[in-house]
Amino acid sequence: MLLPLLLIPVLYLVMIRPQQKRQKQWQQMLGSIKAGDRVTTAGGIRGIILSIKDDVMVIRVAPDGVKLEVAKSAIASVTTQESSSAS
Repeated sequence: MLLPLLLIPVLYLVMIRPQQKRQKQWQQMLGSIKAGDRVTTAGGIRGIILSIKDDVMVIRVAPDGVKLEVAKSAIASVTTQESSSAS
Protein backbone atom coordinates (compact mmCIF):
# COMPACT_ATOMS: atom_id res chain seq x y z
CA MET A 1 0.00 0.00 0.00
CA LEU A 2 2.96 2.32 0.59
CA LEU A 3 4.55 1.44 -2.74
CA PRO A 4 2.39 3.78 -4.91
CA LEU A 5 3.20 6.70 -2.62
CA LEU A 6 6.92 6.02 -2.99
CA LEU A 7 6.69 5.71 -6.76
CA ILE A 8 5.32 9.23 -7.29
CA PRO A 9 8.53 11.05 -6.20
CA VAL A 10 10.66 8.57 -8.15
CA LEU A 11 8.51 9.08 -11.25
CA TYR A 12 8.86 12.85 -10.86
CA LEU A 13 12.65 12.69 -10.54
CA VAL A 14 13.11 10.25 -13.42
CA MET A 15 10.58 11.47 -15.99
CA ILE A 16 8.90 14.77 -15.27
CA ARG A 17 11.77 16.92 -13.94
CA PRO A 18 14.16 16.29 -16.87
CA GLN A 19 11.40 17.14 -19.35
CA GLN A 20 10.66 20.39 -17.50
CA LYS A 21 14.36 21.27 -17.57
CA ARG A 22 14.58 20.67 -21.35
CA GLN A 23 11.42 22.77 -21.88
CA LYS A 24 12.91 25.65 -19.86
CA GLN A 25 16.19 25.53 -21.84
CA TRP A 26 14.24 25.52 -25.13
CA GLN A 27 12.19 28.56 -24.02
CA GLN A 28 15.40 30.42 -23.08
CA MET A 29 16.90 29.53 -26.47
CA LEU A 30 13.85 30.91 -28.28
CA GLY A 31 13.96 34.08 -26.19
CA SER A 32 17.59 34.76 -27.08
CA ILE A 33 17.46 34.26 -30.87
CA LYS A 34 18.22 37.21 -33.12
CA ALA A 35 18.67 38.02 -36.79
CA GLY A 36 21.80 36.41 -38.21
CA ASP A 37 21.59 33.24 -36.11
CA ARG A 38 21.70 29.90 -37.90
CA VAL A 39 18.74 27.69 -37.00
CA THR A 40 17.48 24.19 -37.64
CA THR A 41 13.74 23.59 -37.62
CA ALA A 42 12.01 20.54 -36.19
CA GLY A 43 11.52 19.40 -39.80
CA GLY A 44 15.26 19.56 -40.49
CA ILE A 45 15.34 22.76 -42.55
CA ARG A 46 18.48 24.81 -41.90
CA GLY A 47 18.72 28.52 -42.54
CA ILE A 48 19.74 31.96 -41.32
CA ILE A 49 17.24 34.22 -39.56
CA LEU A 50 16.50 37.38 -41.51
CA SER A 51 13.75 38.87 -39.32
CA ILE A 52 11.65 38.04 -36.28
CA LYS A 53 8.06 39.15 -35.66
CA ASP A 54 6.18 38.01 -32.53
CA ASP A 55 5.87 34.24 -33.02
CA VAL A 56 6.99 34.08 -36.68
CA MET A 57 10.41 34.43 -38.26
CA VAL A 58 11.72 34.61 -41.80
CA ILE A 59 14.72 32.42 -42.59
CA ARG A 60 16.90 32.26 -45.71
CA VAL A 61 17.66 28.76 -46.93
CA ALA A 62 20.70 27.84 -49.06
CA PRO A 63 21.64 27.36 -51.87
CA ASP A 64 19.18 29.64 -53.73
CA GLY A 65 18.46 32.02 -50.86
CA VAL A 66 14.80 31.07 -50.67
CA LYS A 67 13.00 32.88 -47.85
CA LEU A 68 10.70 30.84 -45.63
CA GLU A 69 8.35 32.02 -42.91
CA VAL A 70 8.35 29.61 -39.97
CA ALA A 71 6.83 29.61 -36.48
CA LYS A 72 9.20 30.20 -33.59
CA SER A 73 7.94 27.01 -31.99
CA ALA A 74 9.29 25.05 -34.99
CA ILE A 75 12.90 25.94 -34.14
CA ALA A 76 14.76 22.91 -32.78
CA SER A 77 18.27 24.36 -32.38
CA VAL A 78 20.20 27.60 -32.79
CA THR A 79 23.83 28.22 -33.71
CA THR A 80 24.87 31.85 -33.36
CA GLN A 81 27.08 33.49 -35.95
CA GLU A 82 29.88 33.92 -33.41
CA SER A 83 30.12 30.22 -32.55
CA SER A 84 29.80 29.05 -36.17
CA SER A 85 32.57 31.35 -37.39
CA ALA A 86 34.85 30.36 -34.49
CA SER A 87 34.68 26.65 -35.29
